[in-house]
Amino acid sequence: MPRVSDPEPSAQPKAVTRLVNKLTKEMLWIYILRLLQERPHYGYEIKELVTERFRFSPATVSGYAIIYRLVKDGLIQEMEESGSPRKYYGITDKGRKAMVTAKGFLDETIETVFDKTST
Repeated sequence: MPRVSDPEPSAQPKAVTRLVNKLTKEMLWIYILRLLQERPHYGYEIKELVTERFRFSPATVSGYAIIYRLVKDGLIQEMEESGSPRKYYGITDKGRKAMVTAKGFLDETIETVFDKTST
């Protein structure tokens, strides 16, 4: 099934383009936490996985800024990987709870906003 983010930006209404940007690049923290639910990752690996798995490419600087903020907020933590010079990050219990809350909010929003929309 094609994704809304696949067509040329000019082929879709600007409102849809803005929605895609809001739910991808501006909500990068959700995608980072999703990846860290599987296992710890290092910064550049997170950026590459976001591009591969979620099909959008965040700026490298944005990714590191979000990682820093997630650490500061206690949603992820730096982890030691034996023998590796890289900084690995893992999700915390607080991060897992944030994902549950975010999913509930998004589910409720979709149900409320799109209850009269047919596909």
